Amino acid sequence: MFITSWTYVLATIIGAFAIYFLQILKRHKYFENHGIPYKSPVPIFGNMLPIIFRQKNMGTVIRELYNKYPNKKYFGFYDFMNPVIVLRDMELIKSVAVKNFDSFPDHRTFVKETWDPLFGRNLFSLKGEKWHDVRSLLSPAFTSSKMKIMFKLISQCASDFTEILANDIEGNKMREMKEAFTRYTNDVIATCAFGISVNTMKDPNNDFYVLGKEATNLEKLTIKFFFMREFPYIMRLLNIKLVAPRIEKFFTNIIKSTINIRDTKGITRPDMLQLMMDARGKGNKVDLTAEEMTAQAFIFFFGGFDSTSTNMSFAAHEIAINSDVQKKLQNEIDCVLRDTNGDPTYDAINGMEYLDAVVNETLRKYPLVPSLDRVCSRKFELPPNEIGGKPFIIEPGMTVWIPAVAYHYDSQYYEEPEKFNPNRFLGNDAAASIKSTTFLSFGLGPRQCIGNRFALLETKTMLFHLLARCNLKICPKTNVPMKLSKKTFGFSADGGYWMQLEKRDNKFLSNGIGKN
Repeated sequence: MFITSWTYVLATIIGAFAIYFLQILKRHKYFENHGIPYKSPVPIFGNMLPIIFRQKNMGTVIRELYNKYPNKKYFGFYDFMNPVIVLRDMELIKSVAVKNFDSFPDHRTFVKETWDPLFGRNLFSLKGEKWHDVRSLLSPAFTSSKMKIMFKLISQCASDFTEILANDIEGNKMREMKEAFTRYTNDVIATCAFGISVNTMKDPNNDFYVLGKEATNLEKLTIKFFFMREFPYIMRLLNIKLVAPRIEKFFTNIIKSTINIRDTKGITRPDMLQLMMDARGKGNKVDLTAEEMTAQAFIFFFGGFDSTSTNMSFAAHEIAINSDVQKKLQNEIDCVLRDTNGDPTYDAINGMEYLDAVVNETLRKYPLVPSLDRVCSRKFELPPNEIGGKPFIIEPGMTVWIPAVAYHYDSQYYEEPEKFNPNRFLGNDAAASIKSTTFLSFGLGPRQCIGNRFALLETKTMLFHLLARCNLKICPKTNVPMKLSKKTFGFSADGGYWMQLEKRDNKFLSNGIGKN
């Protein structure tokens, strides 16, 4: 009797696995059944196997497939068991992301707000009308007038940071720049999003920095992202969250405490939190709770802490290995210092053409994410892939990818794409033409990154103050040629961003000039 019972149990398990496997095979026949070109998938993993097992970077996989189908408007990709349409035609990309945004309004999310509030309730994860209302509420925080106000806070952080950095002669013999830049971005976002003043150079072990660094560790988070998206019930059963409960509690308590202090003492600050506070009880379509405010502030912190510091690190790397770029940029910086009597303004830094070109070229060569995603909300017809072919209907719930990295490395759009060449972004006509079509680092359409102005200002201000005070030089540990990490979803250097910093003898910084 006992053996018979176990036989039934075993047969049931085997039967369940057989049905599950047949479902996988059926889903992996999707593109074949619809006549769409694709690379043969591996059961369960689809085309993600080399990424999950860290054999290739996500950007490399996307570029390889993009180059494999040069004459197609789109092709198929199996994101585990989920069939994804990858757009290869620029007009189609504009159609999906801009002209027909109502048919593709959302990102594919991987957590529910009731389970992981910090990620489930933030602007990136929100959908539909709630996303629109929260985006409308937060947008005024990133206008030019608000950026001018925040610039004073940002510039002071950058000045203080680089002054300490430049005088650390021993530490500058061989320095890992990502670790340094995260200290700066931590302080900037702490003051601009949370209204908290910290100095991570002087107090390197403050809770805001230590917990923030842990919360944004992309090497650990990348695998979690994938498995939460594909196997959410298993992850929930195991009680695995993207952010540890103690980190969630820390950031939530900071927001609640700050709100209470400001309400009690009538304090106001020109930051993102104040904007959300001021909207309370004003009859707006959305009235955010303290937990929802925390989620918005946290995603701003998450994006700014890691993405912006990574962009700075890549920029510093390219400046260090391209001495002609460094010399030209420092000449422009010195001219601004001279013309502003050592006190650069918001307009002065924003008006620096070569600095803007260097930052844009860094974002072109190392985009913040390798691809953009959109989820279809209603049936949408794609044109035939080739003359005489049949159109394809994208069904609601299906995901579409826009391969940003592939466009950034397509020689049809960028001559010698492997070369770091800021000159391609010089000249108003050239820069405007490039950025309106194939420059996708901050996204495209209404879902474009809301904080792109802030990120650019933060990066430019840091590079300005750093290169005013230091020369960047390669050292024995400098990553040349650049090797990209296979451990994260986005772009990251394998082994870090090492270089030597040499303090400049800059006459425009003498007698206190340029030290704010």
